[in-house]
Amino acid sequence: MAEVPEDVQSDDCLSSYSHIYSPDLLKDQVAFITGGGSGIGFRIAEIFMRHGCDTVIASRSLEKLTEAAKKLTSATGRHCLPLQMDVRQPEAISAAVDEALKEFGRVDILINNAAGNFLCPAASLSFNAFKTVLEIDTMGTFNTSKVLYEKWFKDHGGSIVNISATLGYKGQALQVHAGSAKAANDAMTRHLAVEWGPSGVRVNTVAPGPISGTEGYRRLGGHHAESAGAFRSIPLQRAGNKTEMAHAVLFLASRAASYVTGSTVVADGGAWLTSANDMERLLGLWSTEKRKDK
Repeated sequence: MAEVPEDVQSDDCLSSYSHIYSPDLLKDQVAFITGGGSGIGFRIAEIFMRHGCDTVIASRSLEKLTEAAKKLTSATGRHCLPLQMDVRQPEAISAAVDEALKEFGRVDILINNAAGNFLCPAASLSFNAFKTVLEIDTMGTFNTSKVLYEKWFKDHGGSIVNISATLGYKGQALQVHAGSAKAANDAMTRHLAVEWGPSGVRVNTVAPGPISGTEGYRRLGGHHAESAGAFRSIPLQRAGNKTEMAHAVLFLASRAASYVTGSTVVADGGAWLTSANDMERLLGLWSTEKRKDK
């Protein structure tokens, strides 16, 4: 069985790391990572920096970003610039990209990782909640991609990796909002790959499954599924970890995938192929969380 790479559950850097790729795979490149202050985005930033890359991490919470940037720079010795930004606001994105270009003089990679999710039956989902998830996940991905394309990628090329999900593949229960948003993003990946390929821009997607140590894992019932033995139905019989997702993104963002565009790498241990779409269990979790909120 393949060795599982090291990871930690918290938003902290790894105490040790074994390189799979050459440590200079991204030497002196710059990556702009939305949602980079925590979870998968934080680990992507760390793994990129461990491969010679400087990073910009952007989200709404500057306090969280500043703390994350200190951790990342301390662990890797590379420069990490924290920038406050809301992916729903093109003007804020434009200002952040300008700041990144002023600081580094280039941006080679964009990781669209900002997202919002929660469990909710469609019948109980407010119109505003559905709209908000699409604004963050789908509009946010388009907004950030378009701004960076216009300001840099159009004339210099680049690589975009969108972080998606497998929710829409089988109509995951209690996930119409996020599943719809991610399905739109998967289509967007292909459209942008076609239109921006002549400018030297590659656009790809990673679709994670259940990933431990993330807010999504906590909010979407990952711990409950794990304790109930639900992961035994996954072909690889476990949840994934953040380092594994970062490695998949690293491959697509780097020259190792120089002839790959418009593609989706599903990194879920085979979960979507075999896991039950257990609406009864998810409704139970949703009801429990609603009672806690009252």
